[in-house]
Amino acid sequence: MSQDVQTPDRRPTPDTSAGRGRKRLRTRGQRIRRGVLLTLLVLLLAVGGTGWWAYSHLNGNIDSVDLDQAIGVDNRPAKVAPNAQNILVLGSDSRAGANADLDHGDVSGARSDTAMLVHVPEGRKRATAVSIPRDTLVTRPECKDADGKTVGTANRVMFNSVYSLAGPACVVKTVEQMSGIRVDHFVEVDFAGFQGLVDALGGVSVTLDKPINGGKGGLKLDAGTHRLNGTDSLKFVRTRYGYGDGSDLGRIGLQQQFMLAMLAEVKKQDALGSPARLYKLADAGTKSLTTDSELGSLKGLSDFAQSMKGVDPDTMETIMMPVAYDKIDRNRVIVAEPQAGQLWEALRNDQPIPAAAKKSPATGG
Repeated sequence: MSQDVQTPDRRPTPDTSAGRGRKRLRTRGQRIRRGVLLTLLVLLLAVGGTGWWAYSHLNGNIDSVDLDQAIGVDNRPAKVAPNAQNILVLGSDSRAGANADLDHGDVSGARSDTAMLVHVPEGRKRATAVSIPRDTLVTRPECKDADGKTVGTANRVMFNSVYSLAGPACVVKTVEQMSGIRVDHFVEVDFAGFQGLVDALGGVSVTLDKPINGGKGGLKLDAGTHRLNGTDSLKFVRTRYGYGDGSDLGRIGLQQQFMLAMLAEVKKQDALGSPARLYKLADAGTKSLTTDSELGSLKGLSDFAQSMKGVDPDTMETIMMPVAYDKIDRNRVIVAEPQAGQLWEALRNDQPIPAAAKKSPATGG
């Protein structure tokens, strides 16, 4: 069994948290997940609508991973509902490459700080996004890392540590092992992509009802309205210390606010209706995009985007994977059963999700 170094992320002891706080966290988290997914759909539509005149340049921007080769066909779950689609969406905080100078910090490697399994039923008119908390303790399966070296199985490791140790294919394998669901596609966007999308829009305006006083991120903003470029936007969404009580709850509120502001900016500029703006968005987005091999080209992304146009993000159902606080380490959570099993079974078979499967002991929901 391998030895893992866990990412420090100490959180307030749950016993001291009020029920109202948990409810606010859950509501805000749902809105953030919807915002992240909306941003992904905007990116896919931008890529899909640029036209073949930009094919060569944009196609060369995209990195991809062959999941069957990386995981092994025999190690993957069977596809139960052939007309449904399951997409794993990852948000990476890598410091590699173009990310090296972004959001200065002392974190080495990369983590998947945002992870959602998006289920699109047959007909592709709606979708359900299941968020997997980053600090969930999971069993990591045996995987191959980027250098082809074997990374052994390990119990009770943080979910977001799987990416840093063994890469995105191992995250896919971990999710498939947890859920029994075949992941059809995965899409990963990193720090540089987030910054690039904001700069391609010419910035995003946010309004603060109280100031941000620096903290570890170094961002200082007075109360009021500010136009943020990509660099400051990245600091904004990662601000924790120096704002409010310095908790994750405050940071979640800022992330929610920014995602909504970014989507409002896209709508205001009619970015998807302008070829020039569309190209800038697609160019910025694809530079930071890693996908599975089927989506690893402009044509693959374009075809996929067109197939998803019927999904209405406003009716998106967002669910957090049911979790309970770990009895050994109350700053971590574990998968809650039987709720999680019921959730995965419903999605696996493309069936409605039972109300009981949407309840999470950790949030009291």
